[in-house]
Amino acid sequence: MSDLFSIDDKIIVVSGATGVLGSAMTAYLAEQGAKVVALGRNPDKINALIAEIKGNRHKVFPLIADVTNERDLERAKLELEHEYGKIDVLVNLAGGNMAGAVITPEQTILDARIDELNKVMELNYMGSFLPIKTFLPLFLKDLKGSIINISSMAAQRPITRVLGYGSAKAAIDNLTKWLAIEFCNKHSADLRVNAIAPGFFLTEQNRTLLTETDGQLTKRGRQIIENTPMGRFGNPDELFGVLQWLCSDASKFITGTIIPVDGGFNAYSGV
Repeated sequence: MSDLFSIDDKIIVVSGATGVLGSAMTAYLAEQGAKVVALGRNPDKINALIAEIKGNRHKVFPLIADVTNERDLERAKLELEHEYGKIDVLVNLAGGNMAGAVITPEQTILDARIDELNKVMELNYMGSFLPIKTFLPLFLKDLKGSIINISSMAAQRPITRVLGYGSAKAAIDNLTKWLAIEFCNKHSADLRVNAIAPGFFLTEQNRTLLTETDGQLTKRGRQIIENTPMGRFGNPDELFGVLQWLCSDASKFITGTIIPVDGGFNAYSGV
């Protein structure tokens, strides 16, 4: 049974590897014996992450590129091909939100900044689509592999304020399902595309939105907890199980799915 979930020696590329969730996932995959490629645009952050993981005797290969820049990614693909020849898994963790793409309680959509909305769509949607498009030839060498996108509760159940982010993640859900069918029809039934939809995890981006400086919950934080049956935020390590499952052969008949990891948030009607 352990072999079924093994990711030992799998070549796994993780974009957005230096974020709160990305760094935790990158370190975990390395600990499980995968050949992990940490993809990010900031060399200092990538090197710091790799140094920390190396301290635990695990090797991670650095790859510097902006996931929204096709030229950057083409160069990165050549580096990957030279180092490994192929890849087995791509985890598209790069993403995020911007203040101008948020509609606060005091605002209406008339206050939305179109430039910021465009940037959020580009980072979250194109920042997943372009790595898939660029690295696809490395999957096709073996005609198999697993692509894992990152969705959000804001995609499945519209959440106030996060207009741009929710729209971008809804597009990720559609892209995930569309590519799952496309790849089965035109390339290989063994090339799978799925997405993980995290619930609410404390990250650097949302910490001030959900908690006060003394650690107490904000009004929005309380609303989220009250609508999460498990009554708490998630911990990064609680994403590891579904991540390993989707990376491994244990999920080889799974494609086109959006898997919530949310403490029951998506199932709860509020009453």
